[in-house]
Amino acid sequence: MITTTTRDSARLGPLATSPGAPAAAAALDVDALLNDPQTHILVCCGSGGVGKTTTSAALALRAAELGRKVVVLTIDPARRLAQSMGIEQLDNTPRPVPGVGGTGSLDAMMLDMKSTFDEVVLAQAGPEKARAILENPFYIALSSSFAGTQEYMAMEKLGQLHRDSQEQGTWDLIVVDTPPSRSALDFLDAPERLSSFLDGRFIRLLLAPAKGPARVMGAGFSLVVNALTKLIGAQVLTDLKMFVTAFDTLFGGFRQRAQQTYALLQHRGTAFLVVAAPEPDALREAAYFVERLTGDQMPLAGLVVNRASPKPAGDLSADAAMAAAERLRSGTPGDAAELTAGLLRLHADRVRIVERERVLRARFATAHPGVATAVVPALAGDVHDLDGLRRVGQLLADQ
Repeated sequence: MITTTTRDSARLGPLATSPGAPAAAAALDVDALLNDPQTHILVCCGSGGVGKTTTSAALALRAAELGRKVVVLTIDPARRLAQSMGIEQLDNTPRPVPGVGGTGSLDAMMLDMKSTFDEVVLAQAGPEKARAILENPFYIALSSSFAGTQEYMAMEKLGQLHRDSQEQGTWDLIVVDTPPSRSALDFLDAPERLSSFLDGRFIRLLLAPAKGPARVMGAGFSLVVNALTKLIGAQVLTDLKMFVTAFDTLFGGFRQRAQQTYALLQHRGTAFLVVAAPEPDALREAAYFVERLTGDQMPLAGLVVNRASPKPAGDLSADAAMAAAERLRSGTPGDAAELTAGLLRLHADRVRIVERERVLRARFATAHPGVATAVVPALAGDVHDLDGLRRVGQLLADQ
């Protein structure tokens, strides 16, 4: 079981810092965040390739071993989370993670957007209408590959998990690992995007015969239908009209639940963590996330800078190391001198990398003062088991 000490600040981030905060980033108190009983949802977002999935899993495991009842939901299609947690396969059903210490518990799952969509249809429609929707070719395409469906279903699944936790007490913390790159925040736009699609002129036109008076079936509408029939075929048009008519009765519930989940994400019980690497592109993406979350009034807890280069031992500067290497190379012949000079140059390179990363973090802190930050050093190998996740969780806490 993990032991921890109580710190003065229960939460650090732009919502908890004073307007005159210095440019240097405050340390992110990870254990205070995880131990806070008011924290019910933790969303990790960031660009691809920065260790976001590992960070999410490590935070979920640490929270569980601190005593929380946790479920971690990954929307990333990679299978790293299942492998690191010792589960053969993740799917749309939360599954217990074996080997978790302490008094808490940890379940893990991976979003299956079609299964989630099917569950919603079956729950909201009668058997006959549900069957008609599930078998419709346009529904099959929409639920499997339509742009924005994954993000919309992520909102649905998050809402389901939260309702289960409230009604049944199943979990008291939900950790969400979002998709890579800027699409990680697309789920914030999902309700509006799907609304725009289903409220569009073309969809309204298809619904007009079912909803409006007979006069809408005039010459103008017939011309449109005839043109569409020639373009896409009569059967395709019939399937589309049947789908839109059946689905339209369900959409009000979809929209309402998505709006409720959006409000939930703005609530005090939610915390967003932006995950980045100490590289210019990744920190630019992190800046985008911070600005977007702030603009949408989402509760930003802080920034995790992952895979930072560890500082070399000793106080020898890069310039001094290079100067010593040059003196050895030019004045002392032999293999030993050449080897020593090579090690000095390697030391200089590492010192310069560490300094460059420090400058990048300082620039970010200057542009976004008050964003609490945790800096996690790069590990020697990949994380592939619970012990590795525990190590990452400890490094996150040791700020």
